[in-house]
Formats: sequence, structure tokens, C-alpha cells
Amino acid sequence: MNMENQSNNSQLCRVKTILESLLFVARKPLSFEELKKCFDQTEGSQGLNCSQEELEFLLEDLVTEYRARGINVVKVAGGYLMGTNPANADYVYSLLHARVQTTLSPQALETLSIIAYKQPVTQAEIEQVRGVNSDGPISTLLAKKLISDQGRSDAPGRPYIYGTTIEFLRHFGLKDLNDLPPLPSEPEEQEEVFKSALHE
Repeated sequence: MNMENQSNNSQLCRVKTILESLLFVARKPLSFEELKKCFDQTEGSQGLNCSQEELEFLLEDLVTEYRARGINVVKVAGGYLMGTNPANADYVYSLLHARVQTTLSPQALETLSIIAYKQPVTQAEIEQVRGVNSDGPISTLLAKKLISDQGRSDAPGRPYIYGTTIEFLRHFGLKDLNDLPPLPSEPEEQEEVFKSALHE
């Protein structure tokens, strides 16, 4: 191996350790752009010139490397994040004694599914699909930051319109909304999807 290849491999190893540190301290998924900005704006990193392809390769390498460990590197919500291995959740619970209450009722899950598929959507449109009042489920979803109001509709009365959040993607382990099961064209089949698409 020549000196140039040794130098390049040494640089990639250094970049990989930096990525590992950044993911470790992050409290939210870090996008490729955010990670790249850390290198561009950090004094002393001028020698660490990495192409987009190399950075993406190193990130995917970390995903693979951590797959069988207690800590995983996962791609979620359009970015990369470190988190505990889901298979070890019961042991983490035993240590912490209390888990954040995120369990949703079937009504809230159905409401959330409708919003995810039909966003931006008003409460009236949600209730037209569900056939019942949705004040409670919407309040629950807003409180848990799984949805947010995204302005007002131009419809009479200018009702709020709702959409899902980054927290929604993180909660259900989705890269983006394209990971949701396909929505059938028939209303009867759509109703079944709304009731079963999301599982905690």
C-alpha cells in the first residue's frame, strides 16, 4: 500500500470517529447536510476533505457496524441517530424504572393514520373519514408532538390544518412518509388501512 492510500485510509478512519462522536451526543436525527456543516465550520478540520460519497459510505458503515450491538446507528426521519437496541428495551426499562408514556389509543392511532396519509387535513375532514368527533385524539397527538397545526385552511371558518412531525417519524421508526403502507383507492379498504397502518 503506498503512502497516499495510507494517508487516505487514515483520514477516513478519523472522519468515521468524528461522525460517531457527533451521533453519540445528538438528541435528534442528524441529516447529511448537518453533519457536513460540522466539518465545514470546525476550525482545524480543513485537512479532512471528504466527498459526499465517502461520508455516506462511512455513515452506512456505522449503521452496519452497530447493527448487532446494544447501541444502534439508525437512519430515521431523514437523518442518522444513535439509540438503544430495541431488543433490549425491557432491560433499559428495568434500569430507568419508568418509561415515557407514549402509548396511543386505537382512536388516536386511527386519527394519526388519517393525518399521515391525507395531510394537510382539517379536523372536519378527519371526522368525515372517522364518522365521530376527534377532539380528544387530536389533543392527545398535539400534546405528544406527533402532529402540529400547520396554519389555517381557506375553507369557511378558516379551520386549523394538521400534519405529522419529525417526532412522528422517530416514534414509528420511519425514514419518511413513503415508508407507510400503500393506501388503496377504495374507501372501504382505506378504512382498514387507517385502523392498522401504525403499530407502536
